[in-house]
Amino acid sequence: MTTTTPSTPAALDADGVSRLVYGFYDDIRAHPELGPVFDRVIQDRWGIHLPRMVQFWSTVMLGTRSFSGNVFGKHMAIDGVQPGYFSIWLALWKKNTEALFAPEVAQEFQFVAKGIARNLYNGYFGVFPEFADAQPEDEAAA
Repeated sequence: MTTTTPSTPAALDADGVSRLVYGFYDDIRAHPELGPVFDRVIQDRWGIHLPRMVQFWSTVMLGTRSFSGNVFGKHMAIDGVQPGYFSIWLALWKKNTEALFAPEVAQEFQFVAKGIARNLYNGYFGVFPEFADAQPEDEAAA
């Protein structure tokens, strides 16, 4: 897959983070494997979850300190998580960050997301994975 830089990259600001989060979760919800898992856990609380994710990523990337919570503990309470979900999640994140931001900003988002995914993966499966840079269409076909 050839990566294209957006003609006018989104700014690394609150609006850019919000656009990323909402677009990413649109892709998550549409994904045949991840969509049902997220919908089972979040149910009818998407209107609460999405602004929380904007707060989370704004805290991580912009230093806003608008998010507080136990991310690790919340995720560890989810049953049925499969190892392959992490690569799919990262591939969709990569697709969305690259579609929205300049390459250096997209790479920063991807680096942080990969670290989060590694820690959660370790929490579920007791090992730190090496994630390949999978493409979203490769993962959807798997």
